Amino acid sequence: MPGIRYYLARAGEPSKLMAPPYDVIPDSDLAHYRSLSPYNVVHLTRPGTDYEGAAMTFERWLDDRILEPESRSMYVHEVEFDGRVRRDLIASLRLQPYSDKVVLPHERTHRGPKEDRLALLRATKVSLEPLWFLYEGAQTGIGAVLDRVAGRAPAVTFTGPEGNGHRLWVISDPVIHASMHAALEDLPVLIADGHHRYETALAYAEEVGGPPEAASRFTLALLTDLGDPGLVVLPTHRVMKTGVAITGGEGKLTLEDTLGSLRGRVAAGVYRSHQFQVLPLEGEVALLELHEQVIDNILGRRSPEDYLLYTRDPAEAVRWVDEGVGTAAFFLDTPDIRQVLKLAQEGKTLPQKATYFHPKPPSGMVFDRLERDRRL
Repeated sequence: MPGIRYYLARAGEPSKLMAPPYDVIPDSDLAHYRSLSPYNVVHLTRPGTDYEGAAMTFERWLDDRILEPESRSMYVHEVEFDGRVRRDLIASLRLQPYSDKVVLPHERTHRGPKEDRLALLRATKVSLEPLWFLYEGAQTGIGAVLDRVAGRAPAVTFTGPEGNGHRLWVISDPVIHASMHAALEDLPVLIADGHHRYETALAYAEEVGGPPEAASRFTLALLTDLGDPGLVVLPTHRVMKTGVAITGGEGKLTLEDTLGSLRGRVAAGVYRSHQFQVLPLEGEVALLELHEQVIDNILGRRSPEDYLLYTRDPAEAVRWVDEGVGTAAFFLDTPDIRQVLKLAQEGKTLPQKATYFHPKPPSGMVFDRLERDRRL
């Protein structure tokens, strides 16, 4: 793809231009990112409802050479965190309906976020942040190519929003492009992060049309090997705002004991009325069974999204219950991502907030125009 990147000689320090993905920035943090730079990416990704204003900003930045188009390129992204390193490939990915079983979802989505992102996409006609996908790369040789590229000096080095170190390399060699295409073209990919944005991009592609190789038929993608040792997935715990007492669990004295007892088991931890317990569940996937056997039974026909709060911090879940924000907290162990892939290949989706991949790729590294009349 002919990507578009910040021209740092004019845009300034890259660490002040990047931001987390649009949907993980609390409204209270927007002012901070806007204050970092008049060119911070949140001016594009979080414009409120001023979608046309975001489109005009993008075009103005191009005219002022804050942004600069590149020749046809792929990119290698590396993030270093907590003593780990993860490498990703950034490229254009063809949009395909889920029914083709090439792009695999694993979480259910809701209408609201898709309407917002579609309005922004219609106005800008730009893929403003990469969607995150996973692939099985053990037999592809992709890792060796990424290693070779990462042996050179990076094009950009910056500190990301979470304080992690990031590096970005540009791949302009068409031979490498062809080898990456050949290695990936027959592989299914699992959506790690960006279900709403993928469905939005797919809807936009159908709306705009264009030939099969039109840029509008693709999306900006960040692709990570499932076997990458730096791929980290975290559980998301649930706090229910209403409900009845849960019985039949194994009593535990502390939060630490509860969390430790979940490892290797199909079970969920429960906290209610200052008491912890571990609730054994029947089935293979704890999150799925928790919803089907417990949460859905409590809520009946009511929507879980109206009665659930989410947090990655189990201590915060306990505090919310103690403060009366919720009536019960449910704790989960780290999900098995290969099991999630297996379910996705079977056409099964999990409840929202099933996985949290960490750390998120920052927005602002690369942009991609999605024009109907431009071919990739």
